[in-house]
Formats: sequence, structure tokens, C-alpha cells
Amino acid sequence: MTAQATAIPVSITVNGKASQVAVPRGLLLADYLRDGLGLTGTKVGCESGQCGACTVLLDGASVKSCTVLAAQAAGHQVTTVEGLASDCQLAPLQQAFWEEHAVQCGYCTPGMLLALTDLLARNAKPTEGEIRSWLDGIMCRCGVYQNAIRAVGAVAQGGN
Repeated sequence: MTAQATAIPVSITVNGKASQVAVPRGLLLADYLRDGLGLTGTKVGCESGQCGACTVLLDGASVKSCTVLAAQAAGHQVTTVEGLASDCQLAPLQQAFWEEHAVQCGYCTPGMLLALTDLLARNAKPTEGEIRSWLDGIMCRCGVYQNAIRAVGAVAQGGN
């Protein structure tokens, strides 16, 4: 079987840009974003959905892109960390992460930002417990969780 025969034509919109592509049947969304589109903000850590580094928004809901096939994203809107900023301006949560020092090595940062963007879209004033719950699926070896909680609090209070 040729590579062309194993590819599936799909239409995927990533960060507002629609594209028609053919993707291999088993290609993970994380790999398509990184290798196919060069969007390396989406990190690949565990490849089993445990670390959260590959979190993206799929139609606004945070998902771990290492658990989704690229073909499953057909007809959907995907937002990566590169799609949060607009007109060279950081999104409020990105700015708050910067100001609250919620970034160290940065490996988990895109996943945190996207998961917490989903949280804030659902609940503009989350409690600390709710924020912690949303961070449960994101593994941060540097331990910036408390700073990320402060960053979400700053956005929720209208500080950014």
C-alpha cells in the first residue's frame, strides 16, 4: 500500500487558518501540528495523555493532542499557543503568566495556558480549587503551579 493510499483528505482550521491536507491515518494531531505545520509550541512529552504538554483547544475545549488523530480534527477549529496572541499582543493570560513568573523552563507552559484559557472561557471567576483542578492534568517539573494560579486570579480580577 502506498503512502498516498493510506492518507485521508481533511479540512482543518488551525489558529484561524483553514487548510485542505491529506494526513496519514494514524497521525496524531500533536505530530501534525508540530511536524506538518511547524507549530512547535505544542509540546510532546509522554505521548499517553498524562503530562498535558500537548494540550490544545479543539472547538474551544482543551484536549491532549497526543490522544487525538489529526483526521479526527477534520472540520474543527484547533487553537495552539501560537494562536492565543493577536496583532503581536499577548493574550491577557499570557501576559499574566509573564508578570506572575508562571514560566520557568516553558515546556508545560503552552499546555497550561490552553487548559486555563478553556477554564476562563467557562468560568471567568474560578476559585483557587477550580484552577487547581484544571491544572491536575498538566505536569510541571519546575513547580510553577502557584504562580499560574496567581496569574489566573489576576485575569479573573481584571488585572490584565
